[in-house]
Parts: sequence; C-alpha cells; structure tokens
Amino acid sequence: DVAELHLHGGRAVVAGVLAALAARPGLRLAEPGEFTRRAFDNGRLDLTEVEGLADLIAAETEAQRRQALRQMRGALGALCEGWRGRLVHALAYLEATIDFSDEDITVDLDGQVRPVLADLRTAISAHLDDGHRGERLRDGVRIAIVGPPNAGKSSLLNALARRDVAIVSETAGTTRDVIEVHLDLGGAPVIVADTAGLRDTVDAVEAEGVRRARARAAEADLRLLVLDATGPLDVSLDPGEGETLVLVNKVDLAPPGWAPPAGALALSVKTGAGLDHLLTALAERVGGAADAGAAALITRARHREALTETLAALDRCDGDGDPELLAEDLRLAARALGRIAGRVDVEDLLDVIFRDFCIGK
Repeated sequence: DVAELHLHGGRAVVAGVLAALAARPGLRLAEPGEFTRRAFDNGRLDLTEVEGLADLIAAETEAQRRQALRQMRGALGALCEGWRGRLVHALAYLEATIDFSDEDITVDLDGQVRPVLADLRTAISAHLDDGHRGERLRDGVRIAIVGPPNAGKSSLLNALARRDVAIVSETAGTTRDVIEVHLDLGGAPVIVADTAGLRDTVDAVEAEGVRRARARAAEADLRLLVLDATGPLDVSLDPGEGETLVLVNKVDLAPPGWAPPAGALALSVKTGAGLDHLLTALAERVGGAADAGAAALITRARHREALTETLAALDRCDGDGDPELLAEDLRLAARALGRIAGRVDVEDLLDVIFRDFCIGK
C-alpha cells in the first residue's frame, strides 16, 4: 500500500509532518537509494543499471542523459555479461579435458577456445582504448585556459560562461588560483578552468599558481593557449595528452597588416570578434571527445580496472601452457567481468554507490 501526502507551506511544515510520522511505531525515513538497492538485491537491476540510474539523476546535459539512460537500460551490463558468457563457455570446454582426461574425450583448443579468447581480447582492448569517452561524458571534458599574464584568459572564461566568473584586471598576475566553471556545450558537459598567467616570478603565491596552471594544462583534455596579439607569441607548455588550440586575443589592438600564426584562431574577447568561430571549434572537439554514439561505454574507474584485469588474464592464456593454469586464468577473467555487473565481490562497493542516491529513490 502507498499513501501520498501533499503538504502546504515550507520546510517547517514538512519537518513537522515527518516528525509526527517518525513518532509512530514501525515508521522510519527511507535510506538513500534503499528501494533501488532492494531492486538490485532481488535481481531486478544489475550494478551497471544501478549506476546508470544514479547518473540519470545527476545528469546535467542532454548527452549525459542519453548515456545514462542507455546504461540504465542495460547496454553495458549486457555487453559484459555477453563477454562473460563466452568465457564461461570456453572454460567449460577446457574443464572437460581436465576432468575427463582419463577418458577418450578431446577438445580442440585451437579451434574451440583460442579463437574465442582472441575475439574477446580484441573487443575488450577496443573498449579500453576508447579515449576515456565514457568518463569524459559522465564527468565532463576538461578544458584548461592557459597563457601569459594579461592575455585575456579570465575575460575568455567570462565570455564562455556568459557571466562574470573571474576577476578581470589590467594588473598582471590577478588570477593566482584555478577557477572552474561547468558548462553545457552543445549538450556535452565541459569543465573550463581559468589559470594563472605563465611567467617567471619571485612571488611565492604567484609561483604556486603558475605551477598549478601548468599541472592543470598537462591534465586537460583540451588546452586553450591564449596569446596577446600585441605581445610575443611564444609560450612553452609541458607535454600533455590533450590537444592544444592556439588563440590569439586582442586582434582589435593589432597593428595594420598583422596576421595570426598558422593554425591559430584570431579573436577579440572585448569586441566579440572570432568568438563564434571559437565556439564552433570547441563544439567539434568536445563533441568528438564526449560522443557516445550508440555504443556501451566505460563510465567508471572500476569498469576500466575490471576490464584491464580481464585483459591481463586473457593475455596470460596466449601460447601453449598447462590446461589447468589456462583454466585458472579463464576463471579469473570471468570473475573480473562478473564484478562489473555486480555478480561477485561487490558488497564493499554497494554502500558507496547507494549513498549518492536521493532519499526514497
């Protein structure tokens, strides 16, 4: 039976009703995620579907919503369970040669087992080499705005956010810490970080800001290197995994006949010139980094860890080895895959996962 209470007033009224209900024997507040956990315990949802539901509740962009819905409907769980089923089937063939070795039963490992393992290695490797698309889509594509002092980095952040987020001043070195803004860029989530100007300094606080700026640039999926059209156009960055897009700002102050370096995007944050081209370039890059398509994606570190463990076990199966050792590696691989959907060894994860659910979900 279900009873719904529709209340008037603000928080005090709700708190009073909850207090009155809690005073009745046998009534208590639901724990966060309690009903979803019951569905998991009863086999109605696997762990990836539970995570998909949590992601759907937290989704802030259309791309995140689509990906969360796809996972909640079982795309990732079905993929991993399909892989696990093929492993178990191959393991059954192998176990037959071990358990009935004294009988006239032979199994063609090269024809019935190794091709399956090779296919699984290829498929799992492809998902591990996906450029972290799932994590980027779930957590946001990281963009770092870097460059020398007074190049217009903070002004660019304000322009992208369409509000005053960072302090803008003509005084060099105003920005000393990393300022982050979460944005929706064409349906894809992005985290844009404004950083301290890159220069040599004796100021200890500013030097720490420069260190953090370089560290953030090295970690970013995309770096926006902002240069001043009226100043030198040579700034070195530490190598990183992300792409670097060079922007030359203040073109409205550039001398006659000035032209941007090859491959750079010229703009003026002050006048708005070139911002449309920048937004188009960002949408192309961010859309590619976070595009989910119709595929099941790895969205959490634990998924990636389990698949990496699975692949390592499959790699150990390559070559001619003892059938019993081969069978043990197949069992380890199947066990690692089973953890993704919550089939084995996930009790310690459940409290962490359900803790993030809202009350009563």
